[in-house]
Amino acid sequence: MPLPARPMPKPTAQVAPYVECLGPELAVTFLLAYGGGELYLARDPKGRSAVEELVGVAGVRAMSAHHRIGERVRPPLAKRWLAAVLRWQGNSVSHIARTLRVSETSVYKWLSEEAG
Repeated sequence: MPLPARPMPKPTAQVAPYVECLGPELAVTFLLAYGGGELYLARDPKGRSAVEELVGVAGVRAMSAHHRIGERVRPPLAKRWLAAVLRWQGNSVSHIARTLRVSETSVYKWLSEEAG
C-alpha cells in the first residue's frame, strides 16, 4: 500500500533506537510483537530465536549494540506512537484499537493529541 504524502509521525525517544536499527515498518512489527516484554538480544545471534526470525540477524545485532553486553531489555509498548503510525498508514481507528488492545476512545484521544 502506498504511504501517505505527509511525513511519518516522529518516533519518541523510547522508539527512536528501534526505528534507527530496524526501519519504521519493521520497528512497528517488532514493537507490536515484543513491546512490554523482557528479552535478551545476543551480540552474536545464531539464528535460533523468534526475535531473529522476525527481524533477522542484522536487526538483532543492531539492536544489541544499543545495550550493554548481557543486558536484558524491555522494548516499550509505545501505544501512542504506534497508534499514530498505524493511522498514518491508513488503518481505521477500530483496527488500531483492536491491534493495540485498547478502546477506540483511547485511540481518538491519542490521535487528537498528536494532531494538536
